[in-house]
Amino acid sequence: MRRPPERALRPLLIWMAVVLLILLPLALAAFSPLLQWRQPVYIAAGFAGIIAMSLLLLQPLLAGGLLPGLDGPRGRRLHRWTGACLVTALFLHVAGLFVTSPPDVIDALLFRSPTPFSAWGVIAMAAVLATTLLAVLRRRLRVSPRTWRRAHVVLALVIVIGSAVHALLIEGTMEWVTKVGLCLAVVGATAKVAVGLRLWRRQV
Repeated sequence: MRRPPERALRPLLIWMAVVLLILLPLALAAFSPLLQWRQPVYIAAGFAGIIAMSLLLLQPLLAGGLLPGLDGPRGRRLHRWTGACLVTALFLHVAGLFVTSPPDVIDALLFRSPTPFSAWGVIAMAAVLATTLLAVLRRRLRVSPRTWRRAHVVLALVIVIGSAVHALLIEGTMEWVTKVGLCLAVVGATAKVAVGLRLWRRQV
């Protein structure tokens, strides 16, 4: 029995929306006039930050099984791999900025920076590191699945909110409309999965 045309078209539309939300900000940022006279390391660091923001969109979609064809164990496995890529992109972002301007990065890490977006970025980074350590040491610390889910959701919300505010406050290479769209999509997807998980736990 064939699926109705609208149901067959839905997975394609979902994937098209996700691809556009990820690639369009990267493409427009590549043509930003602010890239002129910038050091290659600084440019690479900036794009690592954009990639990290894009990976934040995939994380809740994979965890919640919202991407067609990537639900269940396959989606959760890719969720872990995407998390590793996110940590790598974050490291490259911070390391690149440190190479170009060590005092600015040190001031940001110590919350002495005069720019508000720095504090939000550091908070999000700390939550990413906490999530990574919790995932690596989960079995050794004997963290129960229930405690792990709660901590993971809370840290994910901190990461998403901190990253979105960090990105929105920066007047950088990202084009404004696509940046807002990506941030709203990240926050919306994370909220949807978090609420869905809470409702599922109540039913169970």
